This record gives sequence, C-alpha cells and structure tokens, in this order.
Amino acid sequence: MHIHILGICGTFMGGVAALAREAGHTVTGCDAGVYPPMSDQLRALGIELIEGYGTEQLSLQPDMFVVGNVVSRAHLADGTPKFPLMEAILDCGLPYTSGPQWLSEHVLQDRHVLAVAGTHGKTTTTSMLAWILECAGLTPGFLVGGVPLDFGVSARLGQRAAGQERPLFVIEADEYDTAFFDKRSKFVHYRPRTAVLNNLEFDHADIFPDLAAIERQFHHLLRTVPASGRVVSNGLEEALARVLHQGCWSEVRSFGAAVSDFTARGEHHAFDVLQQGRPVGRVQWSLSGAHNQLNALAAIAAAEHVGVDPAVACAALGRFQNVRRRMELRGTVADIAVYDDFAHHPTAIRTTLDGLRAQVGQQRRILAVFEPRSNTMKLGTMKAQLPWSLKEADVAFCHTAGLDWDVAQALAPLGEAGHALGDIATLVQQVVATAQPGDQIVCMSNGGFGGIHAQLLQALAEKFSG
Repeated sequence: MHIHILGICGTFMGGVAALAREAGHTVTGCDAGVYPPMSDQLRALGIELIEGYGTEQLSLQPDMFVVGNVVSRAHLADGTPKFPLMEAILDCGLPYTSGPQWLSEHVLQDRHVLAVAGTHGKTTTTSMLAWILECAGLTPGFLVGGVPLDFGVSARLGQRAAGQERPLFVIEADEYDTAFFDKRSKFVHYRPRTAVLNNLEFDHADIFPDLAAIERQFHHLLRTVPASGRVVSNGLEEALARVLHQGCWSEVRSFGAAVSDFTARGEHHAFDVLQQGRPVGRVQWSLSGAHNQLNALAAIAAAEHVGVDPAVACAALGRFQNVRRRMELRGTVADIAVYDDFAHHPTAIRTTLDGLRAQVGQQRRILAVFEPRSNTMKLGTMKAQLPWSLKEADVAFCHTAGLDWDVAQALAPLGEAGHALGDIATLVQQVVATAQPGDQIVCMSNGGFGGIHAQLLQALAEKFSG
C-alpha cells in the first residue's frame, strides 16, 4: 500500500509513517515548514517529504491519504483554502482516513495494546513501560510522542516474544481530537487491553469546554477495554475516580495513594516499590520529582499485567535514560546549566521546577524561561495559574510573541522576578545578563522555541570567556 501523510512531521504522524515504512508500505508525506527532528528521522528511513499542501501532490496517486489533525477546512484571509490538497481530495472523492484509524486497522490489530493516557507524563511513562518490557525480553512495539533515549527512535513495530499470545504494543494515548472529520479523542481508536490513566485535569481549551468533557472521553476509553484487561489508575486523582465511577468493566489496579495497590516508600530518586503493602523492588535512578515516581508506579503496574515481575521492572527503571526534551541537559557554561524541557501546562511547569529544586536545593538559583505555545496557553485560559506554576523559580522569563493576553499583568504577582519579552534575541540578552555561575536555566516549550538553547549557550560562552 502507498500512503501519503498530510502533516507528517508531527510526532504522532511521523511515528505512524515510521511504522508503515517498517511494515513494508510505501510512504510519502507533506507538511508546512518540514522540520526536525522528525524530518531527519523520516528522511533517514527513505521517506519522501514535500513542503506544503499543494494540489500537485494528487499526482502521487497513493492508495490512501492519511490526514493529521493539523489539517482543517480553514481559509486564509484572501479566501483561499489553507490546505488546498485536502480540498482537492474531498472534491475528487479520493480515499482518506485519520492517523489513529489507519494505525488501528493496519498495526494494532491482533496485538496486546498497552495505552498510556493522562494530561501529564504520557511520553515519559510510555517510554518507561516500553523499556521495562524490552528489558524483560518481550521486544514490544511502541509509538511515543518523543524520542526515548534508550531506543533512539519514536516508533517501531516490535515482535511477538516466546510465550506471548500476542505481540505487545505500547502507545502514548492522547485525548486530543483525531481529525477535522473525527472529533473523538485519538485514544478511542486503540482498543487497549492494558490502559494507564496517569492523571487528569483541564487542558486543550481549544476543543474541550470543561473538565467534564474530557472525563467523558476518558470514559469512552474505558468502554473499549475488555473484561480480561486491566485499568491502571492514579489513586490520587479525583477526576479519574469520577471517570471510573461512570462504569468500568475491567480489573482496576491503583497507584500513588496510601491505600493503592502500588505505592512508593522513600525519596523520589531512590525508593522501594510496594505491592499491596509488600516490598517487591527498589528503584534507584537519576530522575527527580514526585511526578516521575508516580510515572514509575504506573509503568510497573501496567507491565505486571503482561507478566513482568515488579522486581524486574524496578531494575529496568534503574537503567532508564528518560526522553529527549524532558529535563535534557543541553550544555553547561561557567557552571551554568541549560536544560530543555517540554513542559507547557502550568501543572507540568510546576512539577518540573519542583523536581529541579528538590535536586539542587536552595543554594542554586533557577531561571525559568518559558513559551506559552500550546493552544490552551495561547488562549490565556490558564494565565492565572502562572505565578503558582513558577513558584520555585528565582527569576522567570516569558516569550510573549503571538499572544493576545497581557503576560506582564499575569506575572505581576511575581514582582521583579517576572519578565515578559516579545522576541527571542531580547529574551536571550536578558537571561544572559541575569545569569550567574551556579544557576540552572530551564527552557520550557512544546515547540522549538526559536533554537533558544543554542543561543543561550553561545551568549553565555561569550559573556564568561574572559
């Protein structure tokens, strides 16, 4: 089969492309501003990438157009379609489908799917779970919305291990909508036998009116888990308790709360794992933060459902290298560390900074540099939470380009510690002027952030070269 993917450079659609190529399909694709890291990964796989959404791509004559959720029926100011290729597909009556639907029909069929859902920690927990299964010799397939450092790729097919009834496939299960023609959450297509509900709070204000609407989508996911399946749920989350209360037809295993099936005892970087109060393993690793401890418990409980002993899972996590852009150290100059982190929701910002503070103590300053780039943050829906999210930062710098709300006003409770700046060059200049040896600079965005990490490192090197 020849598939042509619209929006191929997104992490999910790029993963679909990689899986399709590995399965022997012919894959081409297009995107606006073909960009790394996915563009580099796809070109390395021999996948042809086309810039833009021009109608000339119809001449490729694929068997199926696979449409990413970046594509819409929107028009530009002059009245021309923003995605002319999509309009041509519709006009010509050509076959098209969504990425999740194609994945469901051509990859996930006849596999034991382990799906990791939640507002935060999906990528990290999915990577943890895939790594645990790999270390247990189960050779899982996976699709992750990032690049796990232990694997070096975001997706692979995997294979059935000896003794396994079905090959295993671990997938990051996003609640965002599937496509412009399918407004259900992506994860309802995956039909998991093991479903992880990591946490749940309001997000995606561009498509969900309130938290209750997201809870309904999570309950739709529960409806697809068979009676022989397992739901792994965070026992600390009231929203998930409400989801389960709507109905659950599968075995439930909880984690996190004192009365949960899986709990932790000890520090975030070194802790015993208890199953129903009985120690079953110990995790010692380089990761920090309560959120990563919870991610670990979720992954251990999910892996146990497919036969992995918790002690084996704990040992695997001790070797886990995390994911690119999850507190990834990009460089150090004059004892000033520059990190890249994917945090963009206020809760994720808070947990990232809390984890770093616990790691470095009060002696080192934290400089938070962030870009409100997600659709929810662009709308200003959560602007009131920003001072709370930045509590552990000594100084906070916000890139305000493209925002219609008053960032300076939102940061006012921080006093002189809050700075709102409209362009990257000025932002870099201010951060470098503020930085002192020993500082920890954390750059947080779900985009490329204008290559700010390299610019900061270069400017810091120039400042301290004398």
